[in-house]
Amino acid sequence: MKIYLFISSLLLFSILVLSTPVLKESPAKNTKTVATVTALLQDQEQIKLGEHLVLISACHDCHTPKKMGAKGPEMDFGRALSGHPANLPPPDIDRAEIEKKGLAVTQTLTSWVGPWGISYAANLTSDATGIGTWTEKHFFTAIRQGRHKGLETSRMLLPPMPWDMYRNMTDEELRAVFAYLKSIKPIKNVVPAPAPPVTAAPGK
Repeated sequence: MKIYLFISSLLLFSILVLSTPVLKESPAKNTKTVATVTALLQDQEQIKLGEHLVLISACHDCHTPKKMGAKGPEMDFGRALSGHPANLPPPDIDRAEIEKKGLAVTQTLTSWVGPWGISYAANLTSDATGIGTWTEKHFFTAIRQGRHKGLETSRMLLPPMPWDMYRNMTDEELRAVFAYLKSIKPIKNVVPAPAPPVTAAPGK
């Protein structure tokens, strides 16, 4: 991604330089072209910031599937941020016992079992099965209000999604993260729906 951004910036700079002699004859066109190139460069900088924020915010920890490496499980960046694999079963554990003890258990960090039931890490890629149809408003609603799919009337996001921490990001940071997620490779992966707890809550 970093190499791609660097090459893109060089190409945009080259277009601006090569077009200068012609543009001198047309000030209006020159102004418009410079503005366009500047906007594109700003977009690339925003995406670069978003990539950095996604990395340091540990989004890959849960949303990127894992593969077995020489030293154990490692990120499968070929499926980066595509969420819990559709064909991967939930952890094979005694859910009732886990829920009763108030524990949270995970197998690959993409699915979690706890008193809330089973939750699965969402697909964050630009595919339609991810956030491909989301608007920036949806993303802000998801992170600021903790709402599933960014809809104000939907259920709350389930643990361990730390949206109540991420909601403290600035508007600029959230826009950058969204721009980056929209720019990455779309991966078709329908994440399973969450499962409710198998035991009734106390008093129910």
